Amino acid sequence: MASARYSQRLLAQLNGSRTRIAITSRNQLQLLQLGRRRFVSSSAKSQSKGQSNAAPNRFLIGAIGLAAAAPLAYKMVLAASPFPSSPPHRTTPPPRLAGASAVQEPLQLDSPTLAERDALTKREAEITTDSPMRLRMEKFIKEQQQIIVKELERVDGGKFRTDEWSRKEGGGGITCVLQDGNVFEKGGVGVSVVYGTLPKPAIAKMRANHKNLDDSVDALPFFAAGLSMVLHPKNPMAPTVHLNYRYFETTHPDGTSNAWWFGGGSDLTPSYLFDEDAVHFHKTIKETCDAHDKSYYPRFKKWCDEYFYNKHRNECRGIGGIFFDDLDETEKDRENTFAFIQDCLKSFLPGYIPILEKRKDMPFTEAEKDWQQIRRGKYVEFNLVHDRGTAFGLNTPGSRVESILMSLPLTASWKYMHEPEPKSREQRLVDVLRAPKEWV
Repeated sequence: MASARYSQRLLAQLNGSRTRIAITSRNQLQLLQLGRRRFVSSSAKSQSKGQSNAAPNRFLIGAIGLAAAAPLAYKMVLAASPFPSSPPHRTTPPPRLAGASAVQEPLQLDSPTLAERDALTKREAEITTDSPMRLRMEKFIKEQQQIIVKELERVDGGKFRTDEWSRKEGGGGITCVLQDGNVFEKGGVGVSVVYGTLPKPAIAKMRANHKNLDDSVDALPFFAAGLSMVLHPKNPMAPTVHLNYRYFETTHPDGTSNAWWFGGGSDLTPSYLFDEDAVHFHKTIKETCDAHDKSYYPRFKKWCDEYFYNKHRNECRGIGGIFFDDLDETEKDRENTFAFIQDCLKSFLPGYIPILEKRKDMPFTEAEKDWQQIRRGKYVEFNLVHDRGTAFGLNTPGSRVESILMSLPLTASWKYMHEPEPKSREQRLVDVLRAPKEWV
């Protein structure tokens, strides 16, 4: 009888707690369910290996949903209950499930990954200035991708093919490519979002430039997001252009930021050099840089000339622009650096489209088209031999190769021992590539 009265009282306490349980944070429950799914998956794998305790495992799989929420309800009931946590009169242990081992290991639910946390955040709320920087950067580059693609479609008259893709490790991207258009032989505008884990050797290597990296752990979750673009016009008088702006962040296990940095730049690669085009392109970039820090343009212009350099050819890939990497808290705070990145990306269209509009319909000869193909061969050489971004992408597990190699032109050529005619327009371009100029 006493046991029945105790059960009735406990049931009353549980019923009284239902309202409090119902308002438990939806985010907490969903995060617990993420752990539940991984636990169920691992349990299923264990069963397939023929373990002897198959019956208890099946029970746990069926009851894991209750197990995830039970600790919350249990604590609420105990906090409100005037009764002891177990009946005082009980003298025998509770019955065990048939086939269960004498000692039951407690359930272990994995913590959600950074990718799972961010996916939940994006489903539950708008991305605002209070959101994590990684989510703000992702939102910004996706918006800019749409703006840029729309303007390029206006100029070309054709439509980009859009492919959305995902990585099983977390993240994904949107790749927009136009081939055989009216203006562009090939153009690609891609957004990539990558989640992963840095092993200890990688942490030690990166820490040389980023002292905030926690080197006391064996691994760190990381996030990388960027917008990359390369446009190869058909007309050899219209220059190829490249752009990339990116953000990298490592996090603590709870998802808070550990270390961060921005990188990027934009550069122009003509087959035929028009000084006024070079001046316009560099002037637009310089004005953007000067609005944030007057030291930026000269530093980043020099960095660009040195980075986009074909060592085996002893010449730059193009006539430059800006390039920078590892901009972190040692330069400026994160908000100011993000504002700089935003302005740089927004300055692309006014810096390039006027040049393209002037050159896309100019007449050209077959010999001039051949020269464009030779210059594109040099472009391919740099991207496949020297470019760190291409190497990083191709060596990242689960990366999308088609998106990484969208920067390559549709056509290119290599002629044995080819040299331009002395004092020709082609030779003038090579002279500038071997001795970069100050355009503004």
